[in-house]
Amino acid sequence: MSIPEPPVVLPTLDHLGVKSVPSDVDATKVASLWLDSLAQQITFNNIDGILSHFADDGWWRDMLALTWEFRTFHGAARIRKLLEDRLAPAKLSGFKLTTAKFESPYPDLAWILAHFEFNSDIGQCTGIFRLIPTADGKWTGFTFYTNLEDLKGFEEKIGPRRNFLPNHGKWKDERERERQFLDKDPTVLVVGGGQSGLDVAARLKLLGVPTLIVEKNERIGDQWRYRYQALCLHDPVWYDHMPYMPFPPSWPVYTPALKLAGWLEYYAEAMELDIWTSSTVTKAEQDANNEWDVTVEKADGSKRIFHVKHLVFAIGLGGNNPNIPDIPGREEYQGQVLHSIYHNSGKDHVGKKVFVVGACTSAHDICADYVEHGVDVTMYQRDTTYIMTTKEGAPRVFGHLWWEGVYPPDVADRVDASLPIWINEQISKRTTHEIAEADKAILDGLRKIGFRLNFGHEDGGFLSLTRRRGGGYYLDVGASQLLIDGKIKLKNDSKIKRYTKTGFEFENGSTVDADVILFATGFASPFTTIERICGADVARRIKPVWGLNEEGELRTAWRDSGVPNFWFMMGNLAWCRFHSKHLALQIKAQEEGLYNREQRYA
Repeated sequence: MSIPEPPVVLPTLDHLGVKSVPSDVDATKVASLWLDSLAQQITFNNIDGILSHFADDGWWRDMLALTWEFRTFHGAARIRKLLEDRLAPAKLSGFKLTTAKFESPYPDLAWILAHFEFNSDIGQCTGIFRLIPTADGKWTGFTFYTNLEDLKGFEEKIGPRRNFLPNHGKWKDERERERQFLDKDPTVLVVGGGQSGLDVAARLKLLGVPTLIVEKNERIGDQWRYRYQALCLHDPVWYDHMPYMPFPPSWPVYTPALKLAGWLEYYAEAMELDIWTSSTVTKAEQDANNEWDVTVEKADGSKRIFHVKHLVFAIGLGGNNPNIPDIPGREEYQGQVLHSIYHNSGKDHVGKKVFVVGACTSAHDICADYVEHGVDVTMYQRDTTYIMTTKEGAPRVFGHLWWEGVYPPDVADRVDASLPIWINEQISKRTTHEIAEADKAILDGLRKIGFRLNFGHEDGGFLSLTRRRGGGYYLDVGASQLLIDGKIKLKNDSKIKRYTKTGFEFENGSTVDADVILFATGFASPFTTIERICGADVARRIKPVWGLNEEGELRTAWRDSGVPNFWFMMGNLAWCRFHSKHLALQIKAQEEGLYNREQRYA
């Protein structure tokens, strides 16, 4: 169901009635005075006083600090309601400015960006605010972001809180006992050992929460190791670091899948994560206390039932369930049919004609690999696709936050989160237009051959598509030119009607012959896997996953799922790095009696 999106107006200088802003403004002085004044009103629980520090259409985004949720409040009325309900019990205090600077991302946009620290009743928190100029020469609040960082008394065991005791000859045996959970059951069981499972398990371990990852593959990283050989990340390295262990400074900007597979395995070992590989969760039943009895079967057929308090599904947005369209006549076709998840290399089909159904990232990667191996390949485009080159797009999309010499990734994550998604996507429209202008030659070439383009949801670029459907784009690293040059053939003039003995017939009467039909059509739903393991009742009670709600927040991932003690951990490497901390904090707080579901401000 489509969520109505609110009208959002960027605070342009023209909209604010401001002719110009001097770039040499003393950002630290302005931000410090504003924060000190705001903190005084917070101390007095003076809601009118707090609101007087914000523009009428200001924004407050909170991640767990006040709401135990991800919430975005737009406008004075909604911020007032938040404060009336949550300000007093949250007991905010200790506001301290840490940094401030003047920013002008576009000639008609200007603000002061400031970072601060504060405390809540149960946690240590950070925040970021933006001050915009007013027509009378002052500054007022535009966005205000609050984020729970640590629980008081239960901070992560890193830095000065790490283990200082030497270990002479006992470490190996102790690690094996921990890994096998010989002395007790884990508190948390994570289904899936990809980056999302590893990230949340690492966070939980350093919060002192015993956690077991169950991974069906033989080795950590196999879900990347055995995808098609041409697979390479199209996000830059600065965006993809994992918690606690950044990639080495020599790491390539774009990571090959096989290299990432090795890193995930190394990460799991270095972080001492407890993992059972070649193991499958076959059943999970929730008891009257909302805890779980989870059956795990190993490759040798042996089984163990764990009693755990929390169950985390880290199986990806599609649950690793291939999406293959149901097309009539499959039994008639005499060639090979496979999904991209089972494809290895273009050299497997040398001398054959291949028809690839799909026109997004996997389809482009696979088609380019076929060309490199001299295979006759055709791409079938079912719908429009967003295309940007990594050369022109990556610096514009990521360069202000996740780039060489800009911010550490943890800081970049928070600056990004501090801008509500509805505002972010308005600015992204400008970025998308700039990228399209820079990519004009490629895009014009694609239009000339009939390739159908879009510019994301309401021209919001590829991240707008990621937030809503987890795909629908290609970050071009060369395959677009192969299409333009005719080295990858294109068909998109009619819908598929049915299989034939030798390929496909289309609704316009045309046909295509192919020895191999490869579906690069993404994945279905995680609910298929959830229902198989947890049962239909649990699957039915889970709230919708992914896509944006009316506040612009991603739905359900990383927080309450609708089923007590059932959690989703998913997303790209960057979102997993950031939000794994949020998920782990909720579990730790629940285990320490600091939080329960009824306290959520939902």
